[in-house]
Formats: sequence, C-alpha cells, structure tokens
Amino acid sequence: MSQTDIISRYYDAFNKGDMETFYSMLDTHVIHDINQGKREVGKTAFIQFMDKMNTSYKEQLADIVVMYNESGTRAAAEFKVYGTYLKTDEGLPEANGQTYLLPAGAFFEIKDGKITRITNYYNLPDWIQQVK
Repeated sequence: MSQTDIISRYYDAFNKGDMETFYSMLDTHVIHDINQGKREVGKTAFIQFMDKMNTSYKEQLADIVVMYNESGTRAAAEFKVYGTYLKTDEGLPEANGQTYLLPAGAFFEIKDGKITRITNYYNLPDWIQQVK
C-alpha cells in the first residue's frame, strides 16, 4: 500500500464497519485531536474513543475527497457525514434516533505506511441544532 492509498483505505474500512482494518492503519502512538476537544495519544485511547462513538452514533461518510502533499506524509480529507444519533452522549442533547448531515474534514500525518496523527473537524453547534 502506498502512502497515498492509506486515507482512502482508512475511510473505506470505516464505512464497511471493518474496525480491524481501520485500526491496523494506525501507528501505536497515534495522536488523535478530537473535534473541539482534547488530544489523546495512543492506539488504545483511539479504540476506546471509537467504541464510545460506535455505541452512540451510526455514521457513513460520502463524497470523500483526499489530498496529499508531494511526499505523502501529510493528507487532508473533506467529506459529508450521514449519521443517526443512537444513544445519548454525555453533555449532549438526548438521543432519539435523530438523523443528521454534516460537512466535515480531517488532517493526517503519515509515516512508514501508518497514520501517526488524526485531527478531525465538524461544526458541533450545527450538529446540536440538527438533533435538538
């Protein structure tokens, strides 16, 4: 797998619910910058985050556009998130199966064929308005 295939494969695995493949693309010490939140470090922390997300949300990504720098060590992705809010997430509105559509983006660092940083962004106030 080339450096410039990894992000497309990462999102493909996410959309298929193939979490084993999804996690296999991460460096052991991956840095995860959570949207409008804190930074977590390590694959274990990322897996715990995703377990929580997959309990509260069912999401599919579409219209994914991935861009890389020349060396393939950095990437950015823009996409639409089609989701269903399944279980109330602490500090957020109550979940009742509401659906939402959000534009979102992510930035990546890649080294030796592994993702070493993920920074996600979406508009949280927009999401809250959609699920209220």
